[in-house]
Amino acid sequence: MLRKLKNQKGFTLIEVLVVVIIVAILAALAVPIYMRYVEKSRSSEAQTAIAAIRKTYDVYRQTNGTTQDYTVERAMKETNLGESTVKNWKFEVTGNPPKKFIATSTEDFAGGPDKQVWYDVDDAKFHGYGVDQFTDPNTEGVETETE
Repeated sequence: MLRKLKNQKGFTLIEVLVVVIIVAILAALAVPIYMRYVEKSRSSEAQTAIAAIRKTYDVYRQTNGTTQDYTVERAMKETNLGESTVKNWKFEVTGNPPKKFIATSTEDFAGGPDKQVWYDVDDAKFHGYGVDQFTDPNTEGVETETE
């Protein structure tokens, strides 16, 4: 029986530990990158809705010459946003003509409440959650990406 044990082949404890350490290092590098992709994809729903609301405001302004009496609720109704989008995001528009379109996540949003994505008309760019602000996985705080 002792001879059978001596002839068996396998991995030593050191080899197994080295493999575990390498996998742990790779996971530590991959998880933050993966989380950024998740946040970017979650914010894309808000960006799409903001773009649709913005187009609705543009059409109303071209037709009526102003957006003074036009509400975001009316724009959302005319845009026919999906139920999940309305459930996940609350929208607001500032300025006349609009200067900023803001989407704020609700309690139902998978990424958590109070995440903001906004479109600045003057910059012609989206900003906020999943665009240029990301959650730091170590501290759960906000990390800003600079260009």
